[in-house]
Amino acid sequence: MLVLSVRPIAEVLLEPGRLWVSPSEITTDTYREVLTPVDDGGQGFLGYMGNSALIATVTVIVTLIASVLGAYAVSRLDFRGRGASGYLFLMVYLFPPILLAIPLFVLFSQLSLRGNLLALAVVYVAQTVPVAIYMLRNYFATIPVSLEEAALIDGCTRFGVIRRISLPLSMPSLIATGLYVFMIAWNEFLFALLFLVERRDNWTVSLALSRLSGSIEVPTTVLMAGSVVLTVPIIALFFLAERMLVEGLTSGAEKG
Repeated sequence: MLVLSVRPIAEVLLEPGRLWVSPSEITTDTYREVLTPVDDGGQGFLGYMGNSALIATVTVIVTLIASVLGAYAVSRLDFRGRGASGYLFLMVYLFPPILLAIPLFVLFSQLSLRGNLLALAVVYVAQTVPVAIYMLRNYFATIPVSLEEAALIDGCTRFGVIRRISLPLSMPSLIATGLYVFMIAWNEFLFALLFLVERRDNWTVSLALSRLSGSIEVPTTVLMAGSVVLTVPIIALFFLAERMLVEGLTSGAEKG
């Protein structure tokens, strides 16, 4: 994908299977076309990436707030149906998205919310909260209960315990869950197609890439450049957060 994105289309047509690219052959015209706004003759991916980043960021923030509270309640509080609640959350996530597509399309059409980026983020939140709760619940269960009990004895409220004890210790799991949710929102296509297809200025990058791949007028090299642009942010986020993902912040918490 990367090699094809920096080769001239004429060279690709002559030798499509060649993997080595000489420095003199490398071109960035494909990326320039992909990132240039539509009004200037490009594909406008820079704006689409901004839309995707906005939706994904809002989805991650709202999902983590809701899932932290839900996962903590499931892992720490006693209530009827606690044992089955975690599996029910996971079962909700297992429903195929296509089953929800038509009801949501009708609902959003009646509410005049089609084409709205934040409304699409609400759909993503509903999609990702169940699995986020399931993931965080297992990690909260590994935090020593004695730490939270000590904080309660010292006068902390339940929300104070979550903020001062549980959240700092569960940071690796929060980062991993946030990355997973961000990836889902960034790459999602079905609901973006249903709700945003009529508003090109609000397209997400995955929707723009699908339209790019369906056009016979767009060279393959430009399509590959768009695919690289779609993939790089997720890879960059992973490497930036890799240290947090592997740190054991709870190690030694109960020493002494």
